[in-house]
Amino acid sequence: MRGLQLPLTQTQKVRLQRALEKLEALSSKANSNASVTVADTIPVNHDDGFLKGHGTTELNGEVVATVCGVVERVNKLVYVRTLRARYKPEVGDIIVGRVIEVAPKRWRLDVNYSQDAVLMLSSINLPDGIQRRRTAEDELNMRSIFEEKDVICAEVRGFQHDGLHLQARSQKYGKLQRGQLLLIPPYLVKRRKQHWHYLEEYGIDLILGCNGFIWVGEHVEIKEEMLVDQADKSESQTSKADYYSMSLEGKEHTYTPLETRQNICRMANAIRVLSMLGFIVTIQVVMEVVNLGVSQNMDTHEMLGSEFCVLVAEREAERRSQKKNKG
Repeated sequence: MRGLQLPLTQTQKVRLQRALEKLEALSSKANSNASVTVADTIPVNHDDGFLKGHGTTELNGEVVATVCGVVERVNKLVYVRTLRARYKPEVGDIIVGRVIEVAPKRWRLDVNYSQDAVLMLSSINLPDGIQRRRTAEDELNMRSIFEEKDVICAEVRGFQHDGLHLQARSQKYGKLQRGQLLLIPPYLVKRRKQHWHYLEEYGIDLILGCNGFIWVGEHVEIKEEMLVDQADKSESQTSKADYYSMSLEGKEHTYTPLETRQNICRMANAIRVLSMLGFIVTIQVVMEVVNLGVSQNMDTHEMLGSEFCVLVAEREAERRSQKKNKG
């Protein structure tokens, strides 16, 4: 919540400060045993032995923290997990990225990491849907699949000698169209079992990328993967050739309905408000912010105003207080 700059009135400043103090008090009570600041002593058992990890150092026979965060222990390893940090990829992460270069047999993507990610031609599903070796023709027609500035959803495959590698072999991965790409701090998106969300009421898809790239767009039906029989191979080859030869002007353009576009903007503004306040972004919290804006009869652009930000902070403080009392 540092760096929050809004044209607040004196009343709004008091309300916001009160809500933030309440949130800080609830957070400090929950993490009082695990959170540390710089130079805080971390209790360890010297008899059993321990290993100093990231964010720790030894001073005068004691282990002290060198960064602010939460103390984590894995067997004998003791380290501090920073609360505000850059994105660190892990295998299996669902991320959203933007193509910045089409290179031989690969695409390079900006994924909000210290280096560009690599998506190999062999790590995606081809347009014809057949599992086969990539040919020179496929390499020549790479721009018909993804080109510069395209937004792509993919999964972290691992690290290799030339950097971070991605894969997009499932039907749920691929190019994202007709929506908005948002960039928020990566620490506001926690790793969960589900990062795709279909909001049927609004007809939109929400993808919470672990790297801080959030996609809000029109819902796209995911076609189920089907095995191609030997008798259908010739037909599939023909469709592949037709796909490559089809120009951008010849492709059928579909337009997003006005109501869906308004829902996309409303959802995107809700995420912007949460990011502005420094709140963790989850589907439940996002929907609460959207419903709050609807209940207050606020237009989409009014959701970025000072009054709505104060209302969101007050509602979040109330929600966490009720959750604690129930617990």
